[in-house]
Amino acid sequence: MPMDALLLVARGLWEELAGMPVSFAPTGGVSVVVSAESGLCPAGWVGVVALGGSVLVTVPDRSAAALVRDAPAGLWTEAVVDEALVREALPVAGTLGPAALSYVSPQGFRPVRAGVLPVEQLPAGQPELRRLEAAAGDADAGEAGLSGITSPVFVVRERGEVVAAAGYEAWPARTAHLSVLTAPAARGRGLARVAGSAAVAHALAAGLLPQWRARPPASRRVAAALGFTELGSQLSIELDR
Repeated sequence: MPMDALLLVARGLWEELAGMPVSFAPTGGVSVVVSAESGLCPAGWVGVVALGGSVLVTVPDRSAAALVRDAPAGLWTEAVVDEALVREALPVAGTLGPAALSYVSPQGFRPVRAGVLPVEQLPAGQPELRRLEAAAGDADAGEAGLSGITSPVFVVRERGEVVAAAGYEAWPARTAHLSVLTAPAARGRGLARVAGSAAVAHALAAGLLPQWRARPPASRRVAAALGFTELGSQLSIELDR
């Protein structure tokens, strides 16, 4: 899939998630829409997604729209990578992100072989995954989002324990939202790439668009190793009103 086509499909996903009829503006432009049902952010927040140089912003009501539209020109093209700029321009109570949004086509995918530790396929919701999340801690487990997986889960075991797991949640527009988590003691050995590769291969075989959303540099490096390309970023903002 050419890069322009990949970007078009990714934008279609977020336009659908906006919850109101809206399209990304031409390159460098910003589209703002009032949507109380936006899937770009938690309820009542401002959602910002930048893809390919254009920005889509959803706001919960007209007063939030006024604040957003009165912000300095050019703010939103930088906001998704620089939270500090938003805090200077708007009354901010809290934020989520920014997180990089990466996508891969079947042609760009670089699969990784399992090697010595094979990959096992399990149904979603296994108790073993909860133990892996507990070992990783709340912050990393929340970032990975294993609890939202709707696909099979692809795991790597060591001495009988699951030390890496990956799968995806089915999103609108035939998108597979990836989740990957490795136990702290097993990191740095490529296991996230092994488990993640199996999940991506499963998604592509089902005709889905794999999406990798990540803040930590280590997670972004895993995505890049598998052939993902960063097309933009996402930021959620809670206004202090």
